[in-house]
Amino acid sequence: MRRQLNTLYVTSEGAWLRKDGANIVMEIAGEIRGRIPVHMLESLVCIGRVLVSPPLLGYCAEQGIRISYLTPNGKFLARVEGPVSGNVLLRREQYRRSDDPAGSAAIVANLLVGKVYNQRAVIGRALRDHGDKLAEEARIALNITHKRLMRIADRLLLEQDVDVLRGLEGEAAQAYFGVFDHLIRVPDASLRFSGRSRRPPLDAVNALLSFLYTLLTHDCRSALETVGLDPAVGYLHRDRPGRPSLALDLVEEFRPVLADRLALSLLNRRQLSAADFQTLDNGAVLLRDEARKQVLTAYQERKREELRHAFLEEQAPLGLFMFIQAQLLARHLRGDLDAYPPFIWK
Repeated sequence: MRRQLNTLYVTSEGAWLRKDGANIVMEIAGEIRGRIPVHMLESLVCIGRVLVSPPLLGYCAEQGIRISYLTPNGKFLARVEGPVSGNVLLRREQYRRSDDPAGSAAIVANLLVGKVYNQRAVIGRALRDHGDKLAEEARIALNITHKRLMRIADRLLLEQDVDVLRGLEGEAAQAYFGVFDHLIRVPDASLRFSGRSRRPPLDAVNALLSFLYTLLTHDCRSALETVGLDPAVGYLHRDRPGRPSLALDLVEEFRPVLADRLALSLLNRRQLSAADFQTLDNGAVLLRDEARKQVLTAYQERKREELRHAFLEEQAPLGLFMFIQAQLLARHLRGDLDAYPPFIWK
């Protein structure tokens, strides 16, 4: 099994990339900050205001190195590639696998194992950091759910039917969100959580979660398009017109870590209060404009945090993990990896 990640991500604002022989040189304000041999790369991702010289564009096209451009917020803008591209072959394999029950089930099981383990990690982190401050009832409920999620994760690895896997995912979500309110440590009654509601969200916590999930879906879709996958054809989520099913699949692993935990931090640190939400006539609850800007800033800061990727055993900003997972999925579909390795937060 190959464990190789040969994509260069450039996130420095104002970076200038140029060709120097068989190397890519990165300059910022006229100062050389990096030099990487081209033969080590499969793709180049430019995030934000990054400039690439025409000679380097042409050389990368000749060498089969795809260049993708994203906004600072992670929105996919464009891709530059040479005349010979493996994207069509990759997508055809993606479509074939989606029609193969056994192949789909293997991917779905690993996606959900990552999600459930990460849900369990959120609860475990709360118990470790704040368990002595929780009421006994809350502590008992969280411990029970922590163990229950472990049992569900074990069952996921034994199932080969996608519908059964979807049922186990629903069971895990019910258990997890059933104790989510215990993770909110502020006494404000208007910030309580009694269960997921969406389209529209009916309370402040759901409004915050839904907004973060939207940001996360956007980033996951950009990541999939960057590596050449079709975000509309997934494995866990059924195909529907206009629905980014594969992006929603990829989101599942990141919900607990990048969205749920951030929402809890914003509430528990009192960075957001009930005054930051508004209720519409139809009962929908939304973030106010200033609060939305604050959440966006916190989301970008969270994405800059460095984590160690359990499979690659390398440090990387959390915001790049979606691109790493998308590439690992592409490698699995191409046959480079025996199975899709999920993102597991440790």
